[in-house]
Amino acid sequence: MALALQTFSTVKDANAALKAAGTRYLGGGTLVVRAANEGDVSVSGLIRSTEPALSAITVSGREVRIGASVTMAAIARHRDLSSLARAARAVGGPAIRNMATVGGNLFAPAPYGDLTVALLALGATVGTDDGEVPIETFLAKREDNHAIVTSVSFSLPMEGGFRFLKVSRVKPKGVSVLSIAAVLERAPDGTVSSAHIALGCMADRPMRAKAAEKALLGRILTSDGIAPALAVANDGTSPITDPIASAWYRNEVLPVHLGRLLLA
Repeated sequence: MALALQTFSTVKDANAALKAAGTRYLGGGTLVVRAANEGDVSVSGLIRSTEPALSAITVSGREVRIGASVTMAAIARHRDLSSLARAARAVGGPAIRNMATVGGNLFAPAPYGDLTVALLALGATVGTDDGEVPIETFLAKREDNHAIVTSVSFSLPMEGGFRFLKVSRVKPKGVSVLSIAAVLERAPDGTVSSAHIALGCMADRPMRAKAAEKALLGRILTSDGIAPALAVANDGTSPITDPIASAWYRNEVLPVHLGRLLLA
């Protein structure tokens, strides 16, 4: 059955149309169209909006706002978003990156959603017509979200403060075994003064490694210094098992790859 597609010039009108049963919002289509093609009969119609702000990237000093319709490819080539480029390029191959959007990535189930892992580490906020909420709050209740996501906003990290790693069996575009993003700040004496660490595939959605973050504070980024953080890296995790890797394997390799990221 062909899906009906309605296009609206404003997000407000698109939100109103989404109240109809069976409708889904269409961004890049890498999630919802695939679901429909695979037989998801709950999808009967698609809604999209062409509001310009959805496709805009705004950088003012260190403050960034990315519209929800911005693609991974656009982020990867933006000169002011070099810190996010590696995470954006981790999403699929060129064809997928030309379609996959920031908004869609927020809803991607594990083992997908690599860019969202980076945004979680950056402490982004997610915008809708109803206002902005911290990304961690949004992710916890994303299934209950009924408003179109319009943007994500965050502050660019200090030079060298952002780190990202995707582990996959097939390079360069394989599905994630796990992904890790970290935003670290260090005091003049070299000790870690602030740490945000986000994990992908270690739960059904990206999550913070809060025990590891706490264990890093006041430590030097050496093998001995990060040892306490690696010892608690798995605290609170509930990794998925899929054809790519088992939960056991993901738990085993997380401390190894987190250590490599922190010592990079």
